[in-house]
Amino acid sequence: MSFEESDTASDVAAEAAPVPNPHATAEQVEAARHDSKLAQVLYHDWEAESYDDKWSISYDKRCVDYARDLFDATVPEEELRNLPYDRALELGCGSGFFLLNLIQAGVARRGSVTDLSPGMVKVATRNGENLGLEIDGRVADAEGIPYDDDTFDLVVGHAVLHHIPDVELSLREVVRVLKPGGRFIFAGEPSNAGENYARPLSTLTWRAVTNMTRLPGLSSWRRPQEELDESSRAAALEAIVDLHTFSPGDLERMARNAGAVDISTTTTEFTAAMLGWPLRTLEAAVPPGRLGWGYAKFAFNSWIALSWVDDNLWRRVVPKGWFYNVMVTGVKPSKTTTSEDRSAERGPTPEGQGTRTGVRRSRGLSS
Repeated sequence: MSFEESDTASDVAAEAAPVPNPHATAEQVEAARHDSKLAQVLYHDWEAESYDDKWSISYDKRCVDYARDLFDATVPEEELRNLPYDRALELGCGSGFFLLNLIQAGVARRGSVTDLSPGMVKVATRNGENLGLEIDGRVADAEGIPYDDDTFDLVVGHAVLHHIPDVELSLREVVRVLKPGGRFIFAGEPSNAGENYARPLSTLTWRAVTNMTRLPGLSSWRRPQEELDESSRAAALEAIVDLHTFSPGDLERMARNAGAVDISTTTTEFTAAMLGWPLRTLEAAVPPGRLGWGYAKFAFNSWIALSWVDDNLWRRVVPKGWFYNVMVTGVKPSKTTTSEDRSAERGPTPEGQGTRTGVRRSRGLSS
């Protein structure tokens, strides 16, 4: 299938797709408790238009570097010399954060995005258009990727696998749509251990802030009750859509069972996650802009500092599985395609893109 044909198919799929639903009712939330895929659509449609603001996502140097750092920390160094890939797919794209920033970082030339949420596909393709990038989008289930075999050189995803009911089936689909010798990389997946400290810290922060802002003199720090109620419904959906946590070994095993080779995992964020989750929750619990620029600078610089400590100190003494984020990469088997062949297929590297002299650690965005 050509890229032009995929654009046409994308347009047809978009016309047939349901209209984004930005606000779920209490009745819809209740129905979603019994249907995880309905919950995925409701929650991510709800979050779509505000998702980038919620997670401090941008498409400038800060997040371009962050996405590239995740890629470099996961993919073997020799592979970095063969960039860029020609065509890439982001699975469960959300607002397009990972793929759009990787394209800007010189990892791929063009891309496609899929998500179960019509709202997220709309935002991701709009973000791509605003950046002047060649992107097509489809509303699609990750357990049945709507592309032909051997279509993509690279498949990526960020914080998506833990939302998918059958992760191994989805990885089989990823391997299917990859060209022989093509690579996948999934980043930002919650670890078993990380979930045991991140979510309790977030819950504690929410309860503390929403109760403290009831006190006399603190009412200006309290969001309107209807907004808090809506946030509570969103939180109820979030608890439903977060289906899994993983150990590095879990992801390695599932990737192997899906038919991938050259599989490896790495982890990021330990103390940075212990700070990041409470700070993100605090931001959601108070009126927008109430914390001010000084707080934003403190939060960002503190996260950067703790990320450095995690990478340069805790990584040497703390077990790999204790870090919050797990990343996994693997390759579709090929008996004939070598790294040199893949490099030749991709063509020459554009000047100033696609080469690194080492692996830089992640900076600039809390997961």
